[in-house]
Amino acid sequence: MFSQQTGIELEYEALLAPLDGFVRTVAAFFEAGGSGVNVTLPFKEAAFDWVTSCDEYAGAAGAVNTIVASDRAYRGYNTDGIGLVNDLIVNLGYSLAEKRILVLGAGGAVRGILGPLLGASPACIVIANRTRSRAQELIDRLEDPRLRACDAEHLDEASFDVVINGTSAGLVGAMPKVPARAIVGSLVYDMVYGANAKPFCGWALANGASAAVDGLGMLVEQAAEAFRLFHGVRPEGAAVLRRLRDEQA
Repeated sequence: MFSQQTGIELEYEALLAPLDGFVRTVAAFFEAGGSGVNVTLPFKEAAFDWVTSCDEYAGAAGAVNTIVASDRAYRGYNTDGIGLVNDLIVNLGYSLAEKRILVLGAGGAVRGILGPLLGASPACIVIANRTRSRAQELIDRLEDPRLRACDAEHLDEASFDVVINGTSAGLVGAMPKVPARAIVGSLVYDMVYGANAKPFCGWALANGASAAVDGLGMLVEQAAEAFRLFHGVRPEGAAVLRRLRDEQA
């Protein structure tokens, strides 16, 4: 759809790598003349280790989801957080400035979004994880006073403006552990999308969230940013998102 929108011709296909063969697979792709790749789970950390340089968001996350080749050098980027923030601010019309944000989880998905979230000027971001120590590791890495860590099951704060589920619970049909009081009146955002997001979004609406949104817009917007890195032109994500939403209806 981005190709059609911009008039830029491209070949974009899925490339399946064995679990122990990311480096071998991606190196062979570029040796054969490939110009760029998107990287998904579980290879984002391996991609970070493989690239020759990376942008600030990938560096802060320790994870790469986009690689662009140039003169046998390979630069890594992380577009996940940009995609999330653009979906919230542009597509949903929701400013994050001075907002209190709760982020559930402390894995690779969360590492990829914290930099852009901080760049949107929130009042604070609380990272809630099953083990507080892992959330604290993220905070120690970023060294931003607006970040705080807590144990997800013993969250003692409430009244967040935004609650973002960055756990993988929905991918296995489970629910993230968070007290219902934490989502009352909040905009709830699940980074997974489609059927995987329905249990948490439904639970949130039933327990007082002001709105609940899945991560399809984040998927589209992070892809739009990757397209810009590949081709130098940023397509309009909103038009593609509307079309995908219509197809889901």
